[in-house]
Amino acid sequence: MPQTEKSKAPAKAGKKRSREEDDGAQSAKAAPSTAPPASTDESGSKKKKRKRAKEIAEDPKDAGKKDGIDESIGKMDGRLLADFFAQQAKRHNSELTTVELDDVYVPEQAFLDTSSWKSPRKLENLPMFLKVYSKKQIESLAAAPEENGSPHTLVITLAGLRAADITRALREFQNKECAVAKLFAKHIKLNEAKEFVKKTRIGIGIGTPVRLTDLANSGELKLTHLRRIVIDGSYVDQKKRGIFDMKDLHFPLLQFLNRADLRDRYSSGNNRIQILVF
Repeated sequence: MPQTEKSKAPAKAGKKRSREEDDGAQSAKAAPSTAPPASTDESGSKKKKRKRAKEIAEDPKDAGKKDGIDESIGKMDGRLLADFFAQQAKRHNSELTTVELDDVYVPEQAFLDTSSWKSPRKLENLPMFLKVYSKKQIESLAAAPEENGSPHTLVITLAGLRAADITRALREFQNKECAVAKLFAKHIKLNEAKEFVKKTRIGIGIGTPVRLTDLANSGELKLTHLRRIVIDGSYVDQKKRGIFDMKDLHFPLLQFLNRADLRDRYSSGNNRIQILVF
């Protein structure tokens, strides 16, 4: 073979390899990627969960609610409590007129200032709380009025289970002639509660706003000797809701506190009633 033909052969082979490499590169560019696409739905879901968790953690309404206690309640004096009750009434019942809201307004002088209490407002401290703020009437906490169904103290709470817990916490004030009475539970019907109240000397009665109202309206629960109303206000449930946060409890509470046979006794006098928010 002549020299010129031998020299052309490697050149043709080189050009062929070059074309194959170019074709391979173009094929690689054109081939679709086999890697799985990033899951935008999954990442978006995670972001939403983190956002919701952050919103829950940063909810300003729950800032003072720790270990089942709303710490902000205990810091309020009578004036602040009266304002707080009024604000909650307006928030829960925006359809009410100014006149209707005035009918459920609890005046400042109705409240005994307990903001000086420094211990946690937990059940184990409730007996001492009552002793401290009963002053000269400490001995009477374990002495019921002679008339049946006529307690000197009512504790208002948000549910039957909580009423049972409070009843156990206050057992030290109970004796043969002075009952610490649970007036509401899912298994205690209204008629059963009426019969119990009618036959029992009660020193301290514990119940929900609606049950206490029903018993008082029936005439079996008498308020003649009542000296104090203790509202279980600092307690919050697992959903961080307290008695002031629930419309179906807060408004009946305000209605009970504004009964005609109670409202006029919040001012000074021998038959005075004071509201303590625990």
